[in-house]
Amino acid sequence: MLSIGLIKEGKVPEDNRVALTPSQCKWLKQNIAGCTVVVQSSKTRGYTDKEYEQAGIPVQEDVSNCDILLGIKEVPAEMLVPGKTYLFFSHTKKQQPYNQKLMHALVEKGITLLDYECLEHEDGQRIIGFGFFAGVVGAHNGIMAYGNRTGEFTLGRVYKQKDYRALIHTYFGLKLPNIKVAITGSGRVAHGIVEVMNLMGITEVEPDEYLERNFTYPVYVQLKGHNLYTHTELKTYKREHFHSHPDEYRSRFLPYTRTTDILMNGIYWETDMPRLFEKHDINEAFTISTIADITDDSNGSVPINLGDQDIKNPIYGVNRKTFEKTAPYIPGSIDVMAVGNLPNELARDASRYFGEQLIKFVLPDLLGNGSDILTRATILQNGQLTPHFDYLSEYVAH
Repeated sequence: MLSIGLIKEGKVPEDNRVALTPSQCKWLKQNIAGCTVVVQSSKTRGYTDKEYEQAGIPVQEDVSNCDILLGIKEVPAEMLVPGKTYLFFSHTKKQQPYNQKLMHALVEKGITLLDYECLEHEDGQRIIGFGFFAGVVGAHNGIMAYGNRTGEFTLGRVYKQKDYRALIHTYFGLKLPNIKVAITGSGRVAHGIVEVMNLMGITEVEPDEYLERNFTYPVYVQLKGHNLYTHTELKTYKREHFHSHPDEYRSRFLPYTRTTDILMNGIYWETDMPRLFEKHDINEAFTISTIADITDDSNGSVPINLGDQDIKNPIYGVNRKTFEKTAPYIPGSIDVMAVGNLPNELARDASRYFGEQLIKFVLPDLLGNGSDILTRATILQNGQLTPHFDYLSEYVAH
């Protein structure tokens, strides 16, 4: 018999998403023999304690007796229960300096850590995540920011809507000017962006049309890997080779900086990958005035991402000449939306989607006989690095 504990979020600012909704907890209890679920009381999560209780799920302050503890964001070191199995986004696989102390605590407390981000199919495709709703919220905020800058239309905030369905209703009757929107990426984030483009009545066009034509209605182009990168010598793009040897490629995005109003960035990025453009490319011909950097890598694929804002104030300006942070929507600046927890604005919908993936692809094996997918996602086993993550040994030791 295995017990799952749904822990309250301890990272500040607190995240209000959950790994499992009340109805999903109830389903697990009814359909998986020997599985019990307990919820740690929280005043801030998107589903209330009362909703869990109404679903027949116990709510209590202490869940340390549970075998498996599920969270969302990093668990503060002082809240970690020694010897337990945890699932959460640890943000340690890239040796992030700001979470090195957390990694030390996980090791010292003999914890088994499975990281959601590392749950992948054999070809590296992510199994679980909040990317779709990050794309939805990021796309909305990007269009909203452009409206605020130009004064041509007004969009309200996502978090003030009850849920995604209510948000969609706010798009009825929305009339947008003849904007050009460039979307980068092909994964869950990009799917969320495209969904909002279509709901807003923005028309998809092909890359060559986008670059060569002016339109009398709003349009978007979706740029995938082969549209964005090319081998510096062979002039080709092969996905696997690019991810193995990104330093051999250059960006093909520059022509789009001269004909785009809004950039919606949804691509995965690492430090050895080419950026979409460089700061020196921002000149009189650079037409982008609003950037929604939804994948949100500071100084990453968007070099003028100067770091995170919070949900209440998601937009800042960047001076086009000095590249210093400014207030948003002022002349001579480019507006940037960069928020690390965008799906929080649609916490209930994002949690429901996340829990569905967890139940479908992860929990049966976790509560059963395990799987290669789970093995590959296990960073620590009883406080020891697993073979897949040996490369983190110096990160752990120092």
